[in-house]
Amino acid sequence: MASSGGSRRSESDVAGFTASPQLAQALQQIVADLVELHLQGKQAHWNVVGHNFRDLHLQLDQIVDDARESADTIAERMRALAAIPDGRSDTVAATTTLPAFPAGEVSVSTVVDLITARLRSTVGTLRTLHDQVDSEDPSTADLLHAIIDSLEKHAWMVSAENRSA
Repeated sequence: MASSGGSRRSESDVAGFTASPQLAQALQQIVADLVELHLQGKQAHWNVVGHNFRDLHLQLDQIVDDARESADTIAERMRALAAIPDGRSDTVAATTTLPAFPAGEVSVSTVVDLITARLRSTVGTLRTLHDQVDSEDPSTADLLHAIIDSLEKHAWMVSAENRSA
């Protein structure tokens, strides 16, 4: 039987892929924006009022769940690449690119516009950092593709609430 030509590696020759500081920083920015999207989505969920409240209230829960799960996916990917995610509230508040969310009750139509803008802002971060991530780690870029797809779908569905034919 023919040999495959491979040779055994020694234990010292086996090393995992480690994120560069630039990759870790890019992924940290994505985590911060996803955590902030999750928090702002919850703020909107609790304080939305007006016509079609219930539908938007439930839709916001889906967005919040997807943002939270996406932040977890990227943070865990960072750990797999020997980088350290920072989801502390002070770090997120200091580094997010999302606009601040207003306090108090907010009308359905205003929440639609605010959440659509935040979804698009988060997607903007993902798209801006995508090529940098892809050049170093295509596997992580694949995760970003799925998150972009999900958030863009949410943006379309939420924004449709304020549109008329």
